[in-house]
Amino acid sequence: MKPGLFGKRMGVQQLSAVLIASVIVVSCGTSKSATAHKKSGSKTITKSENLRKLDSKFDGNVPRSINSILKDAEKYLGTPYKFGGNTSSGFDCSGFTVKVFQENDFNLPRRSSDQADAGKNIDIKDVKPGDLLFFATAGGSRVSHVGIVHDIGVDGEVKFIHASTSKGVIISSLNEKYWNKAYLHAQRVL
Repeated sequence: MKPGLFGKRMGVQQLSAVLIASVIVVSCGTSKSATAHKKSGSKTITKSENLRKLDSKFDGNVPRSINSILKDAEKYLGTPYKFGGNTSSGFDCSGFTVKVFQENDFNLPRRSSDQADAGKNIDIKDVKPGDLLFFATAGGSRVSHVGIVHDIGVDGEVKFIHASTSKGVIISSLNEKYWNKAYLHAQRVL
């Protein structure tokens, strides 16, 4: 092997690694929470500056079929992030939604941008558990991340379960600054 060829090969490998890392960040976002917490006596006060009001009015019962989807999603909590992954050894965001819905006899497209066109577009105030949320984690309006609505708090707070690049499968909130800013729209596929 020529010495120059090895150097070129390393350059290509490094470039490939950078490109893959870039795609991961753009494809499924991150789970950084930019919410500030301040201690005040024994209470924790959450400071939520400049957040959009992304609350749901849902306060009904969750059908058994949706509960089944949510239970299947929860069993993967803590599963690591893996670009292109759609198994219990690792998921990317759309691989996670595909797997969970597949386990409940419903097929979704593989890419988050294609999932964003499946079903019916709904207003955030009408979301309920089992609906899909879509995000533009790189800014703009291009879908690059998806999660499943997990629950709605008594105050309307929307929590969702998803495969984040930094923490794997976790539950996050639309009240977290990062996700609030990146939120695009919701779809009902069931």
